[in-house]
Amino acid sequence: MRREPGFLVITGNVLLVLTALALSWTAVFYATEAIYVRLGWEPHALVVFLVNAALGFIVFGIGVMFVGRFLRPKQHRFFMELLEALRRISRGDFQVNLQTEFGRLNEKQRQRHPYAQLVESINDMAANLQAMEELRQEFISNVSHEIGSPLTSISGFARALKNDRLDREVRHRYLSIIETECIRLSKLSDNLLRLANLDSDRQPFRPSPYRLDKQLMSLILACEPQWEEKEINMSLEAEEVEVTADEGLMSQVWVNLIHNAVKFTPQGGSVSVVLTADDRHAVVRIADTGPGIPEQDQPRIFERFYKADKSRNRSAGGSGLGLSIALKIVEMHRGTISVSSKPEEGAEFTVSLPLTAEEGMAN
Repeated sequence: MRREPGFLVITGNVLLVLTALALSWTAVFYATEAIYVRLGWEPHALVVFLVNAALGFIVFGIGVMFVGRFLRPKQHRFFMELLEALRRISRGDFQVNLQTEFGRLNEKQRQRHPYAQLVESINDMAANLQAMEELRQEFISNVSHEIGSPLTSISGFARALKNDRLDREVRHRYLSIIETECIRLSKLSDNLLRLANLDSDRQPFRPSPYRLDKQLMSLILACEPQWEEKEINMSLEAEEVEVTADEGLMSQVWVNLIHNAVKFTPQGGSVSVVLTADDRHAVVRIADTGPGIPEQDQPRIFERFYKADKSRNRSAGGSGLGLSIALKIVEMHRGTISVSSKPEEGAEFTVSLPLTAEEGMAN
């Protein structure tokens, strides 16, 4: 919001102009009076007034021009610095931090001064662009690493298969590894595309009322082969809860969280899913008895491609995108997702969703 000049500032400027005009008219008055005396001429009072007024304005204008000649180089240098900073930003150099005389002003003066606000805006823009560039480079590096690892495996085992002396069992094992890595690449591609759609406006968002408890039950039953194979004790405690949300998008959240719980729970462990609700929110808690997540890793597990040392590793087949997708979808619904965990004591993910669109759904 634009700040209007303060009363004292306006009054000070008016007084400064009036003082300069008064000095100009005073100087002209005494100068013309001396000329009239020397010439022995006594003009009419109206003529004296008009001459003094006109000459006073001329002297005032000359004074302004004279002072402006000293101020103009300073302003020119200021704008040249701004243009150079903008050129650097346009070339992709975001290491810009303009330091001008405005840095010596106090906070209140900087807020009022338009040039100081312009400098701070450019500095903030450069800092934000630099942060975005660092995230972009990190993202590209992570994608390249995630793609390069399976491609290296596929290429190596494909070359090994050219050996005609391989027996059938070894050949079958190599082909299975190639198939696994291809599936991993396919999942990575799907997740990257899903994230790109979620980050843009291309992802359809169609909230509608549905029973959340029934959705959780069906998804748990759908992954029954996975948790039965590991002899996991799977439990569901769910109230009858109806929410207004995008059922398709929310199913991705539950699938990612439930699959993670099953994946990191050891043989014979347990996974519990609990659904409760109050007047405004539905809360889903998914807990496992896996290795847990170190405390120092918990603030970062929702970052893209981030993997904690113990509970998230490449051998488990993950790409580090599942929790990022879950977070993005939950935020689209104006909900929250968090984790509570201690090493060797399992992890519990908590998702809170508004019950209705009026409670804050995304558009």
